[in-house]
Formats: sequence, structure tokens, C-alpha cells
Amino acid sequence: MRELTPAVIAVLVRRGADFAAAEDAVQDALLEAVRTWPDGPPRDPKGWLVAVAWRRFLDAVRADTSRRRREDLVEAEPPRVPGSAVDDTLQLYFLCAHPSLSPASAVALTLRAVGGLTTRQIARAYLVPEATMAQRISRAKRTVADARFDRPGDLGTVLRVLYLVFNEGYSGDVDLSAEAIRLTRELAARTDDEEVAGLLALMLLHHARRAARTGPGGELIPLAEQDRGRWDTRMIAEGVGLLQAALARDRQGEFQVQAAIAALHADAPTVEETDWVQIVEWYDELDSPVARLNRAVAVGEADGPRAGLAALAELDPSLPRYPAVAAYLHERDGDLARAARLYAEAARTALTIPERNHLLRQAARLNAGDHPASG
Repeated sequence: MRELTPAVIAVLVRRGADFAAAEDAVQDALLEAVRTWPDGPPRDPKGWLVAVAWRRFLDAVRADTSRRRREDLVEAEPPRVPGSAVDDTLQLYFLCAHPSLSPASAVALTLRAVGGLTTRQIARAYLVPEATMAQRISRAKRTVADARFDRPGDLGTVLRVLYLVFNEGYSGDVDLSAEAIRLTRELAARTDDEEVAGLLALMLLHHARRAARTGPGGELIPLAEQDRGRWDTRMIAEGVGLLQAALARDRQGEFQVQAAIAALHADAPTVEETDWVQIVEWYDELDSPVARLNRAVAVGEADGPRAGLAALAELDPSLPRYPAVAAYLHERDGDLARAARLYAEAARTALTIPERNHLLRQAARLNAGDHPASG
């Protein structure tokens, strides 16, 4: 059955589907085949897959069109007054975060059905194979197919979805960050929750640096090399204000901690003046593979590259961006040949083209004997 995938994708592309959408539709068709074919395989498997995949593609296009129409209508509306109805897109986030689903499945389903992300993008965010994520989303759809939607999901799951949508817009190839900020801002206006405020602060603090993150040719500019004069100080001030109010209530959560780290970066006039010791202390409050990887970098800045490498050695080398972090710390420790090899290795598994190109430039720089970060 899998051997038919390229041919079926090709048919959908010829009919007008873009490649990524065709892949998603064929994945859905394959899952449907696994479910139904054992009871009686069709005489024409390829034709069956094409028909089902094309229907799934059209359903996805209709759903996306409806979502965009809702967004356009919201854009055209006058500003909402306190007490007005909740944005229907935000309501859909809560409905998809159904109590009958696990948090992970609810997030995946919402990202696919409402957030507009492809299965591939969601899989990348969760660090799992695309086929695994396709199965997870399919199971979630089946679970809620006959569910009553009079019990919306919990706030924590919705926050996780909004965070992932923002991250895809911030670092991926689809501009969703502004929509995530808009929905989180609306949610903050209607709830009295510190983590909602923390998430909004985190988004604003990251978004404030967006103009400085890429060069004129789209090349990635690391935080240490960004022109801080291009950061949006108004947005930073709003984010810091939200964070301070949330932290003052002494009910600390994950998003508040991440926002505190972002605020320390935003507060430093230069990278050399960054309060790395305090950043390490905040990272100690987080417990995720990505946070521990970032903590190793912060330890390297606070206590020197050897300390950073020791922190890194405690982590799983298969983590995404592990080689890039190792390359940076080895370069700062003076092992330039090893750093160059690691930069090249990291480029082979980079999640985006700008990231890959940046890592290749770093490797080429060291191989050419230009190493300002060493010592």
C-alpha cells in the first residue's frame, strides 16, 4: 500500500493540490485504508486511494477557507467591547481540547483542524515522525466523532496549542504568530489566569525581536549578533509589565518562567551585559529537553564553556540542535576543528533552511580560520 503513495501524491498534485497538502491527504487516505481494507480490499487500490485522498484534500481546503473567512470577518469588525461574545476561533480551540482526549492528542487535533498547520509541521513541533503524528490525529478525530461538545477542554491545553501555533509562526514557514498573539490577548482579556498573562508576555517579548532575527537576504541572525536598536521597545515594555503583574501573584508556571528568561534577554543593552546567572536560575525551574539544552548554553555563558559542556553531557545527544549547542560550546572552549565538524553535522539535521545555511556558514568560517568566539 505504501508503494502507491508517490503515484497517488502525483495525481493530486496534477489536479491542483500543493505537495504538502497532497501528502497530508494521502496520509489520511492510508489510515482509512488500514481501517477498512481488512474487511475487503478494493479491486483498484490506487483508484480508491486517489478518490479518498482527493476528498480529504477538498475537505481540508474548505476548512482552511472557512477559517480564513472567519479571520477576515474578525479583522473587519470594530474593536470588541468588554462582555462581548468570545471570538469563535478561540471557542473552537476550547472545543477541540475536548475532555475525552489526552492533552497531546487535543493539541495535535486543534493545530491541524483550527490552527491550519500541516501534519508535518505538527510532527516537527512534537519531535516525532510524521506518520506517528498522522495516526495520533486520526485517532483523535475518531474519538471526538461522536462526542458531545457541551464540555469544552481545559485552559492548559488551549495555552499549549496557542504556544505551538506561535512558535510555528515565529520560526517556521507559515506566518501564524500574529494570529496566536491576537487570540492569546483575547483570552487574557477574558480570564484572570497568571499563565495566560505569562504566555502573552512570552509571545510579545519574542515577537519584539522579530525584525532583527533575519538579514536582508533572509539569513538567520543569532540573538548575540542582532541589532538591538531594531527591537520593538513598546512591545517589550508591554510584555515585561504583563509578566511582572503575573509573577507578583506568586503562582508561577511554565510560561511565566519562559517569559522571565526572555525578559532578561530583552533587558540587556548588549549580550555581554546579559544576566546569565539569573537566566540559569530560571532554567532550573523548567523540566523539558529543550529547556535543558538551552540551560547548557546559559551555563556556558555564566560559568564558562567547560561548565556548559558538562551540563550538555548529561543530555540525550539525539535531541534536535544538540550538535549545534555542542559546536558553539566547543568553539568557545577553543576546540575549533571539533566545533566545525559539529556545525556541519548540525546543518544536516536543521529544521529550517535559514537555520541550515547559518550552521553551514559557521562551519565554513571556522574552516577558513575565522574564529572570533573562541578563547
